[in-house]
Amino acid sequence: MLGLLVGYCALFGLIVGSFLNVVIYRVPRKESVVSPRSACPTCGVPISARDNVPIFSWLFLRGKCRNCRAPISMRYPLIEAATAGLFAGVAARFGFSWSLPAYLVLAAGLLALACTDLEHLLLPKRIVYPVLTLVGVLLVIAAAITHHWHDLLIAALCAIVWFVIFFAMNAISPRLLGFGDVRLAPVLGLALGWLGVRYALLGFFAANLVGAILGVSLIVAKRMSRQQQIPYGVFLAIGTLLAVFAGPELLRPFQSLNG
Repeated sequence: MLGLLVGYCALFGLIVGSFLNVVIYRVPRKESVVSPRSACPTCGVPISARDNVPIFSWLFLRGKCRNCRAPISMRYPLIEAATAGLFAGVAARFGFSWSLPAYLVLAAGLLALACTDLEHLLLPKRIVYPVLTLVGVLLVIAAAITHHWHDLLIAALCAIVWFVIFFAMNAISPRLLGFGDVRLAPVLGLALGWLGVRYALLGFFAANLVGAILGVSLIVAKRMSRQQQIPYGVFLAIGTLLAVFAGPELLRPFQSLNG
């Protein structure tokens, strides 16, 4: 049964990934994600339904527009495949849990935000706030069904603490940490706090460790200067997903502590 759930979530992830491609492209340009229909960025011809099947259409067309034969970025099938992989992983991690939908939303939102931050150094409110709202509502529903109100309270407290810490970091060094990261902080604190305080601590530590390692590596390789702004949202996404997926193993030595 778990295998079926993982498979269904992977297929659903392909569909969501196709939508995320629209979000990643249009939101930074302040365009609607609903209309008009997706079109070739070169010739402007709307993409037909047969050419809009996740991954397979790109492979069938060999990465080119059917109309003008202009190349279509490989980013599109990669985002779709990544979303499918994340959704399959989340399904395997949480199984038939009432909290599963919240973490599917979290995974999709983090992927969209990481890609946007990497390309534009931007964490748009039009992505952050809907993700925060959906994750919050879905966790409230999960708490109401399972009566895990204590978990919800811990999650809310972690969200507040994350926001306060990131707000202070932004006030101290706005160049190092943008306010988009401050807006994202309660989303991550909420999702990780639902799993336990240790997960919230692990996610924060992992994000900064990954950021430090990659930042120093890029500076040493002269791919980035010390004054250059870094896409910290990418590291937050990596740290959070690392805590969600690898947390049980990484925190095993600390099982004696209360989560």
